[in-house]
Amino acid sequence: MQPIPEDIIQQAITWRREIHACPEIGLQEFRTSAKISELLETFGLEVHTGMAGTGIIGVLRNGEGPVIGIRADIDALPIQENNTAAWCSASPGTMHACGHDGHTAILLGAARYLSQTRAFQGTVCFIFQPAEENAGGGRLMVEEGLFDRFPMSAVYALHNWPGLPVGEVAVNPGPMMASQDNFFITLTGVGCHAAMPEKGADPVLAGAHLITALQTITTRRLSPLDSAVISVTQLQAGEAINVVPQTMQLSGTLRCLSQRARARCQALMADYVEQLAGPFGVRGEIHWEYGYPVTVNHAQQAETLARAARGTPGITQVHTQLPPSMAAEDFAYLLEACPGAYLWLGADGPTPGASLHNPYYDFNDQLIAPGIGLWVSLVEQSLNPVAVNSED
Repeated sequence: MQPIPEDIIQQAITWRREIHACPEIGLQEFRTSAKISELLETFGLEVHTGMAGTGIIGVLRNGEGPVIGIRADIDALPIQENNTAAWCSASPGTMHACGHDGHTAILLGAARYLSQTRAFQGTVCFIFQPAEENAGGGRLMVEEGLFDRFPMSAVYALHNWPGLPVGEVAVNPGPMMASQDNFFITLTGVGCHAAMPEKGADPVLAGAHLITALQTITTRRLSPLDSAVISVTQLQAGEAINVVPQTMQLSGTLRCLSQRARARCQALMADYVEQLAGPFGVRGEIHWEYGYPVTVNHAQQAETLARAARGTPGITQVHTQLPPSMAAEDFAYLLEACPGAYLWLGADGPTPGASLHNPYYDFNDQLIAPGIGLWVSLVEQSLNPVAVNSED
């Protein structure tokens, strides 16, 4: 493929910085959504709004042929930005700390380029998804009929990836990101004077044993080939230093790389909570907030995306067997409903920047050109390429 024209790259960088300066939390991306819709209309795309509230689908048709989707997330995070660039967040307590501004600008740049060149035959659906961070906008779009209204043979997405150098990408067949479930444990004992603990039933002591015991699930109850993380991250108990409290609350997160391990961990954790608390005279209960499933790439689409990356200027290495991440991603919902693949786009320059979800993070604009090129390469390779008329 030809390099992406410099004017499109610079325009996409401008869009990225404008979006960065005006971040919006999931399901509240009204200005962002309006900007995306306006731009897609100027490109001549068919624009559909209102899916999952602030989601947008831009449809580019160019004759008969397959239909593929490419998705970008558009929401920001509730973090106060600590950077000082001219395009820093103008919204106190909110910032694009995960690069969704860059993902959106890359997809807009690809839409503009493809609307001009049309070196493909078929249809591309440009999916701008709200609420990737915690609110599950991907699930909402699927539930509201994304793939019924816009039937696709495949769907794709990327995420910038600190820790991987610029010019390198990763797209594995199989798991890329973990499932994410939150648990809430209540231990109920009998409160008493702290100097006379034998007159009560101490939920704090039971909780201390439980926290340690939960860690044995991943080391002794699962196969070493099953990846899982159980992290207790919050504890609440007691109001006075001389009182054994009546209750203790523990909460945290479970991450797994297979549905099998996910179900096994949930069952074992319920057993531990119920059975371990009993000898302390304490009753244990666990409640779940089920989150994102495992992000699992389909093998054929992962190879298609890897092949497109190999043909993209600026991409020098394509990894297909990097270890998955234990972070979660709601593109998983789209992959459960439609074949597709998810790619990491290396983000580290000579001096690595801040990590994702950090108040000093800023998207690396060096990724704009290879990101646009990747999507253009994917479309032109996937949708029966046709020669561009040089007289157009």
